[in-house]
Amino acid sequence: MTSLLEVLTSAEADKVAVGHFNFSDLATFNAIVAAAREKRLPVMLGVSEGEREFTGVRQAAALVKAVRDEYDCPIFLNADHTHSIAKAEAAAKAGFDEIIFDGSALAFEENIAQTKKAIEAIKSINPAILVEGEIGWIGGSSAVLDKIPEGVGVLTTPEEAKQFVEATAVDILAPAVGNMHGMLASMVHGGVRKRLNIERIKELKAAVRIFMTLHGGSGTDDGDFRRAIRSGMTIVHVNTELRLAWRRGVEAALAAEPNEVAPYKVLGGAVEGVKEVVSSRLELFSSR
Repeated sequence: MTSLLEVLTSAEADKVAVGHFNFSDLATFNAIVAAAREKRLPVMLGVSEGEREFTGVRQAAALVKAVRDEYDCPIFLNADHTHSIAKAEAAAKAGFDEIIFDGSALAFEENIAQTKKAIEAIKSINPAILVEGEIGWIGGSSAVLDKIPEGVGVLTTPEEAKQFVEATAVDILAPAVGNMHGMLASMVHGGVRKRLNIERIKELKAAVRIFMTLHGGSGTDDGDFRRAIRSGMTIVHVNTELRLAWRRGVEAALAAEPNEVAPYKVLGGAVEGVKEVVSSRLELFSSR
């Protein structure tokens, strides 16, 4: 099967991006896979530390492997926002394709030191696993927020990005470029959209010359998505939009059938809602 490295290399050359979507239940997983198969596009599925605690580390890997084996489609599993080396090692041993070691809350030099240790540990288990590092604070929760978290909005500089990449030899970089985890209530209800610093993305790409990831994509202006991808973002993360679609689907199903107790019937609406979001984002990210 085509490797994640090959998929990212091809996407970078074509100036498109691979969509990355998180899941923590089978309904969301099935929706993401169905959308990717229908669009005939590669996709990355992510599970954060909290999501892994719910799904199980090996169980999440087994789900992805089962789909790969049955359909021979390019889906890849990422250990999203991993904060400890022990949890990174667990994901590596389970067969994940990528691991994000997130030291962005640490002091810069400590982030470098811990990321280097994580890369050494991960690559000793499987050298083919891609390791992503993160610099710059963009918040820490894929939730609906009342206000922008303190510290969000400070952009990663080309100088610190270059220093970080050279010191760690990380495969992928996740910078702060105006992006933010989660969505404000004003974004959920329409109107306000996140805006990205496209010039900074260009500067960072020129400085590091490795793959870059845009985290916190939910609620971002579509035009900014396109410009960010053309300027150097090769992976784009979306999570909060999926969670909102999941909840709305469940609420609609229960409102229509308030006495329904069969989970697979209640969750059907969630699957359709999530699939619609993933399909639209995959189409946007792959357009040239």
